[in-house]
Amino acid sequence: MTITVLVFAVTYIGMGLGGLPGLALDRTGVALLGLIVLIGSGTVTLAEASTAVDVPTIALLFALMIISAQFEQSGFYNWLAVRITKAAVQPRLLLAVVILATGLLSAILTNDVVVFALTPLLCSGLIALNLDVRPYLMALAAAANAGSAATLIGNPQNILIGQAGKLDFWRYIAIALPPTLVVMAVIYGVIVLTWQLQPAMTKPQPGNVILSRFQLGKGIVAAVTLVGLFLTPAPREVAALGIAGVLLLSRRLSSRDMIGAVDWHLLLMFTCLFGITDAFAKTGLAQAGVAWLAQAGLNPDHARLMVPISLLASNTIGNVPFVVLLLKVLPQLGTGALFCLAMLSTFAGNLLLTGSLCNIIVAERAAPLGAQLSFADFARAGIPITLISMAVTALWLLATRLLVF
Repeated sequence: MTITVLVFAVTYIGMGLGGLPGLALDRTGVALLGLIVLIGSGTVTLAEASTAVDVPTIALLFALMIISAQFEQSGFYNWLAVRITKAAVQPRLLLAVVILATGLLSAILTNDVVVFALTPLLCSGLIALNLDVRPYLMALAAAANAGSAATLIGNPQNILIGQAGKLDFWRYIAIALPPTLVVMAVIYGVIVLTWQLQPAMTKPQPGNVILSRFQLGKGIVAAVTLVGLFLTPAPREVAALGIAGVLLLSRRLSSRDMIGAVDWHLLLMFTCLFGITDAFAKTGLAQAGVAWLAQAGLNPDHARLMVPISLLASNTIGNVPFVVLLLKVLPQLGTGALFCLAMLSTFAGNLLLTGSLCNIIVAERAAPLGAQLSFADFARAGIPITLISMAVTALWLLATRLLVF
């Protein structure tokens, strides 16, 4: 038990810090090393580690990344970035377009993948116009988080929650869409109030964008078909894998390029966290803690606990590791509590730069281009955005009786 607790603690400290001090390890490296220690020490066998992995969740996330790769390979993200920067002479219009486009795409194509593709393209266009890129990077990250909350395929933690609870895709959208739209408006308002948005002094030049309408059409058909299949009893992961397989049957797009666009680091981190949290859950310590909270009248599906815990955990260990841990410790959470967890853990990720992997991707992809989105820059708008978002969402969930105080 001692080794398990130690590995668990070090792993989640590494999740919060983004690595381990003095070592060139990122979050994925920390998780992988933690699982290796458990297996190497004999605490966990390979068989136990493999059975702990939620394979359907990993399969669904992989398939969604392949579908997003279809859009990237068609030139769609480049085309979209050029179209967005054409609004640079009207900064508030530009901000609104960034928020709306990013939010919509993130709801369908997974937020991490969307910002990974869009960040360098948007940065390049705005830097060429001598604009301050920071408020637009903030909008990109915040809108990607917010938009992804609208569906059960918008981000990794929602995919995991949806799979774990076998949640109804369309019912979730009906509940999550109203607060998501409000949060998108909050993002726009806060950024307008906290940043001086200057118009571009020069007219954007038309870019030489190659857009394959045929490949884009395939991507659109794939996305629409996938959403349509969610209306059927077919398992989501099987439907998504089938569509991904069809997309790989291409005479023009290399399967190597398509598969290479998959975020293997994220999938590996997920896989390792499943093994580590499963080992920790078997110690019984987490369950004892939950029982103690219940005796104190602090049920996890109550607003007075779920809201602050989501806010704290998402901005320390990260919303993905938090959800992996919570679902392992509390597998009995009901549909209403899972709906709440999906929304609250996602909106909470906008508080600080370290709150979600999506934020980190935006900052790291922008840095090599000379666009620095610092921790303070992010917090400047992120804190008011998140506090308002969490309050609005909690009130909505209380009004719909999905959450009680």
